[in-house]
Amino acid sequence: MFVEQLYTGCLSEAAYYIESEGEAAIIDPLRDIEEYVQLAKRRNAKIKFIFETHFHADFVSGHLDLATATGAKIIYGPGTVTKLPVHISKDGEHFKLGKLQFEVLHTPGHTLESSCYLLKDEQGVDAAIFTGDTLFVGDVGRPDLAQKANEITVGDLAGILYESLQTKIMPLADNITLYPGHGAGSSCGKNLGPETFSTIGEQKQSNYALQQPDKAAFIKAVTEGLQAPPAYFSINAKINKEGYENINAVIEKGMKALSVEDFKMKMKEDNTFILDTRISTVFTEGFVTGSVSIGLEGRFAEWAGTILPFDQSILLVTEPGKEKESIVRLARVGFEKFVGFLAGGYAAWTAAGEKYDMIIDVEADELAMDIPFDPNVVVVDVRKEAEYAESHVAIALNIPLNDLIDPASMANLEDNHNIYVHCAGGYRSVIALSLLKRQGFHNLRNVIGGFGQIKLLGDKIELATSVTEVNP
Repeated sequence: MFVEQLYTGCLSEAAYYIESEGEAAIIDPLRDIEEYVQLAKRRNAKIKFIFETHFHADFVSGHLDLATATGAKIIYGPGTVTKLPVHISKDGEHFKLGKLQFEVLHTPGHTLESSCYLLKDEQGVDAAIFTGDTLFVGDVGRPDLAQKANEITVGDLAGILYESLQTKIMPLADNITLYPGHGAGSSCGKNLGPETFSTIGEQKQSNYALQQPDKAAFIKAVTEGLQAPPAYFSINAKINKEGYENINAVIEKGMKALSVEDFKMKMKEDNTFILDTRISTVFTEGFVTGSVSIGLEGRFAEWAGTILPFDQSILLVTEPGKEKESIVRLARVGFEKFVGFLAGGYAAWTAAGEKYDMIIDVEADELAMDIPFDPNVVVVDVRKEAEYAESHVAIALNIPLNDLIDPASMANLEDNHNIYVHCAGGYRSVIALSLLKRQGFHNLRNVIGGFGQIKLLGDKIELATSVTEVNP
């Protein structure tokens, strides 16, 4: 028996490769399938099954392309509704892989078709369980993503999830290895731990959701304090259910190199969006006017899905050599409308004498010096509400980054304001500043190092808390 976790930090997503006797299975593959194909090739194995734990909302699955490339059968759990060519399994159904077997455990609650796959070793003993978004390390899947208007509520789904856990997961042996679909940072739960695998026994002892005394307590515990899911989740779930364009075709479109003149012509077309994927500290030094920064170094795909419009064509500015990576990582969350990239990158733009824009970077102590003497200083904190509530600059206005996609969120900002923007460390603030630039604000400053550096100033900047203002 061979099991390998294939973890993608940008999405906090775990796919799995399981192999026995030259037969392999992939669980929850990403859209870019080459890693799975090559792994099987290196190990002289044939991919037989593609197990999907549910219709994913936070990324586009590679199930269709992988099935086409390998001939593998796509397996979904009971309750699945789709016109795609998949096998909809029954609760308790077994699938043989070499000397191993998978048993389907239908565990609705995160979504109605959510299922876990229990792996039995060569002796038929339960060895591991792949739980998708049903059970995480330290948490369970959020129950607010699959509700249908006027049919089922978040509370209903949470109650269904409670029953699934109690009847299918809690009876399992403590020594069974738990392989979840996500780790810390994922928006598919609210309290995911830093580890990417565990055991059933460890989760019975430490997972808050599994320690609730009854269903009512469980429902309250898992539904309290849920942040709104990223807007792109519903789009990705629909794509996974209905299908998508082959990724090679998507890459081919995006890999069209555009000269400076061609790039300028495309910029003038309606419904076009310019995305700069260079690292944020480089972006602030200069960029094509109108560009939005989402650097590859951060939670790129998640923020791209949150901020970028799916109905607009995308022009790319990247670090030379990072064009394909940018396209693939965007495709993971459903983007397909690519026009091409700026050949030679930003350096070609400036070498051609084209106009550019920039963002002024300032140290935290400069902000501290300006606050007492400049009545027009406005500090904008783009961290999440919970981060802001824990501690923030006393005069700061909290506009979470995901809210800035709506121009109405900027209503309290005026042209005469000297706007200082910060996040926790500097990545999100640059994204925010690029959005503000697109809306016509130019008197802007980026606080280098974000709130992490501001806190180090001690009493030079007054801080405040507002824990009571947000849900626990």
